[in-house]
Amino acid sequence: MTTEATPGIAGWPPPVLDPAGPFAAPIHTVAWVLFVMSVVVMAIVLAALGVALFGPRKWKRRVGGERLVWTAGLAFPVVVLTGLLIYGLNTTARIADAPGPGEMRVRVTGEMWWWRVAYLDDQGREILQDANEVHIPVGRPVVFELESADVIHSFWVPRLGGKTDMIPGRRNFMRLQADRPGTYGGQCAEYCGGPHALMGLVVVAHEPTRFAAWRDRQAGGARPAVSAQETPDLIARGRDVFAASGCAACHTIRGTEANGLAGPDLTHVGSRQTLGAGILPNNQGTMAGWISDSQAIKPGNRMPAYPVLAGQDLRAVAAYLESLK
Repeated sequence: MTTEATPGIAGWPPPVLDPAGPFAAPIHTVAWVLFVMSVVVMAIVLAALGVALFGPRKWKRRVGGERLVWTAGLAFPVVVLTGLLIYGLNTTARIADAPGPGEMRVRVTGEMWWWRVAYLDDQGREILQDANEVHIPVGRPVVFELESADVIHSFWVPRLGGKTDMIPGRRNFMRLQADRPGTYGGQCAEYCGGPHALMGLVVVAHEPTRFAAWRDRQAGGARPAVSAQETPDLIARGRDVFAASGCAACHTIRGTEANGLAGPDLTHVGSRQTLGAGILPNNQGTMAGWISDSQAIKPGNRMPAYPVLAGQDLRAVAAYLESLK
């Protein structure tokens, strides 16, 4: 699987002129058409300005007058802008259609300052939930149902499609498709206050069989996996500290008593590529740092710092969460 740089790591932000799917390619074409037309219009305006200021008087008499004002000042912009509008709407029309029968559906809700991800069945019912990371099968269009829980956000994965605003009280649709496996970076593209610039996400595209296997694993409850570096006692201690520290009031871990809804679902947090909505690579060290003082890493986010946790307790909680794969 090819991997693109993730938020907070060298190479971010993701490239915007390198389409990797059929819904990104038209956006790429529209962008270049708009760029070229802007250059053409600017060249015409500068040429007219040059004639008006420095051209021979006979040139001014030929091109000047009221007719030029109506032609260049009104008719030309109306024709150009109308043509570009029709072209853009025609090119991107299907991208924003509501989901049809049999299409895969993913609901992404923008929150300050992270992404709540829910996978839906054909009737729009939630199958499973994740956060800050979306998994899709290669070669299949996926309909994203985009909502906001607070302020206006904007969902943008440049290599897979254009950006679509997420507006409170409204559901917008967009389609994305990846032509090959890989990890594609995304970003909130509408200023939403505070750590807006640190509100990233990743879209991971799998071959269909690998995607099916991933979905089956995600549908299950939490199953801590003890690595060679950790012991069952450390994992158990981390689970107890997690419960005693009140983390379950904000987070859900399916299969346990943790059922909070305010923060991201942590059932399989150990399998995610990033932490903090895409700003850190996911490993035990970064997990411990995030739990200890997330405000120092992402000022303004809604998770409180936990400086009261002793070092061993902090390590145990990080080991427990990392084990949830």
